[in-house]
Amino acid sequence: MKRRTTIAVPVPLMPRRRFVQGLAAGGVLFGLSPYARALGASSNQTSTGSAQILTGTEFNLEIGESPVNFTGSPRMATTVNGSLPAPTLRWREGDTVTIRVKNRLKETTSIHWHGIILPFEMDGVPGISFTGIAPGETFTYRFKVQQNGTYWYHSHSGMQEATGVYGAIIIDPVEADPIRADREYVVQLSDWTDEDPMRVLAKLKMQGDYYNYNQPTAVDFFQDVSKIGFKAAVDKRKMWNEMRMSPTDLADLSADVLTYLMNGTTPAGNWTGLFRPGERVRLRFINGAANTFYDVRIPGLGLTVVQADGINVEPVTVDEFRFGPGETYDVLVQPKSDAYTVYAQAMDRTGYARGTLATHAGLEAPVPALDPVQWLDMADMMGAMGGGMAGMNHGSTGHASMGMSHGSGMSHGAMAGMNHGSMAGAHHGGMHGMNHASMAGAGHGAMGAGSASTEVRHARTEYGASTDMRVDMPRTNLDDPGIGLRNNGRRVLTLADLHTVGGPMDPRGAEREIELHLTGNMERYTWSFDGVEFGKSTPVHFRYGERVRVILHNDTMMTHPMHLHGMWSELESPDGRFQARRHTIPVQPAQRISFLVTADALGRWAWHCHLMLHMDAGMFREVVVA
Repeated sequence: MKRRTTIAVPVPLMPRRRFVQGLAAGGVLFGLSPYARALGASSNQTSTGSAQILTGTEFNLEIGESPVNFTGSPRMATTVNGSLPAPTLRWREGDTVTIRVKNRLKETTSIHWHGIILPFEMDGVPGISFTGIAPGETFTYRFKVQQNGTYWYHSHSGMQEATGVYGAIIIDPVEADPIRADREYVVQLSDWTDEDPMRVLAKLKMQGDYYNYNQPTAVDFFQDVSKIGFKAAVDKRKMWNEMRMSPTDLADLSADVLTYLMNGTTPAGNWTGLFRPGERVRLRFINGAANTFYDVRIPGLGLTVVQADGINVEPVTVDEFRFGPGETYDVLVQPKSDAYTVYAQAMDRTGYARGTLATHAGLEAPVPALDPVQWLDMADMMGAMGGGMAGMNHGSTGHASMGMSHGSGMSHGAMAGMNHGSMAGAHHGGMHGMNHASMAGAGHGAMGAGSASTEVRHARTEYGASTDMRVDMPRTNLDDPGIGLRNNGRRVLTLADLHTVGGPMDPRGAEREIELHLTGNMERYTWSFDGVEFGKSTPVHFRYGERVRVILHNDTMMTHPMHLHGMWSELESPDGRFQARRHTIPVQPAQRISFLVTADALGRWAWHCHLMLHMDAGMFREVVVA
């Protein structure tokens, strides 16, 4: 494997089990919070993981600091009303809500209402929709609630989302809710690091896989020898070495720096939701993590998915689902035994969050072992061609042959047909002089109601130091559950399973196409659109009222949860049929997806990867609707 650069950084003297499970009493130290004192809490009490629920149309929120202890080392968190997670806000569709946000920090703050359709001035993104909330100031958000379902809110300033500013939003429909349940719980997943998030980013800038402790080992090599033979095992290792990539780059951060939380509670703390046997329980799952994809299941219970990103979907029953930061899923369960474990393991399989559904407080059910770590395969790196290669079991359909471009100059027998060599400054596919939509938000002509074009259009800006990989013929299927979930013996939700009730909002086909490539360089730890980081890019322009097809093409080996502010993204199937309405869409490695957008929201909007460190490192773009 590639030679590693040693970075002289102190390592916490803390057992790995403590990191993975946290403290049983971990949480906000309420006794030191003015909000807790007002409630009469004693100085040794800690949070229980049940956020306060605020209802009505007038809300007062204060963003400040509170001491926390999740791992045995006290730290300061950024909290809302002294709570982590922040209070749950319960609104009613059709009401006008007023939220006054007071900043008690020494730095600028903000609140973004994730997935909420509102005027851009109320969206809460500093530098895009407003200037932010300065220290000591109060900003008043006011807007009409035009939707219902499960949503959430979080800071869009600095790293405050990672240090505690996130909470749930529940919007009750104006009509009777078609989703019937006897009781419900918000289950908000997040992640916590004792390190300063800016220091974490600095380490990744020096060495992109600094926190990846699942690197290939000699044991892995000999296991490959026993399975595929010595020569094939050597070729496989040689391939990854020459590409200077790791087949275990599933996540930037691992349990060695993160503690995984469920409703602000560590695994050892065991958040618990009570039920009576036979009840139908609605669980509103929200991924409020800064950096973690979670795979969620409740052993012994089927999960009937009834809502995705706040929008009702045709019910589908699964054993497990994966979701990334920004996504929400509502599921119905009918527990009959005394206790069940709500289990959410991180995609890289280094740790988990967990809680319990129980008939009585204090009950627990067995906690599953972490699933084995799985390597990325050729399909994750090369898309369709990789999916068809011998010995690569991808668990998906409809792959076509493809190629790939890579700047390493390698040539490998197992990859015949791939386009290698140094590509810096080159023009791809005879596209010299082409005006790419992804470079300036321009269109590619009228497309009618058909499906997206399958021609790959790399922008000239992709051939530079910020991009270490380009996929030339990506896969377009939506029925792949993703690395680590393929053929695991459980029924796993995929995007192909989701069908929004009632169909698309807008029956029109696309008037034009915009294609953007998700790009990065793990060696430099840069992330971008089309090889251009935010700050160097120009806005994407939508004409007010137009219907646009957006193509997102992932040229990296990581999954990116892409969030477009202010407008719905109506996901298409590979053959151009409407699939589901989303506000956050995960795009898997070497995958090309398309969705339709009706540009019905005037103003300036953000568009970014919801992995916080990817966004901060440059995978962020401004969208202007005019």
